[in-house]
Amino acid sequence: MQNAKATFNHFNVNVVDLEKSIDFYKKALGLEKIGGIDAPDGSFKLVYLGDGRTGFKLELTWLRDKVGAYNLGDNESHLCMSVDGDYAKWREFHKQMGCVCFENLEMNLYFIEDPDGYWIEIIPPRK
Repeated sequence: MQNAKATFNHFNVNVVDLEKSIDFYKKALGLEKIGGIDAPDGSFKLVYLGDGRTGFKLELTWLRDKVGAYNLGDNESHLCMSVDGDYAKWREFHKQMGCVCFENLEMNLYFIEDPDGYWIEIIPPRK
């Protein structure tokens, strides 16, 4: 195990309204559905979203018996995405969507908030 390495596969967020979340991630970040699992008894649904370029997946989990919003604690953990193209246009687009929840202009980053309150850090394209 000394030389073995793990690789990233996916990141999970639990959601209250699965379709609303799928629509948000498609509109805000261009993520597409690439798979999913429906429990035979209807107790949960998993939807995997991808960016079409990397193998990394965002897993949205819907639980039938969950009532109310999720407690995100201090919401200190987050997903980070690098956007391509004109970074200023992305920020303006997200502002028009009304989902920008925090900006740090000195560090050239901002955060958007999904329908369940999860924060996604947005950074410029890698050079």
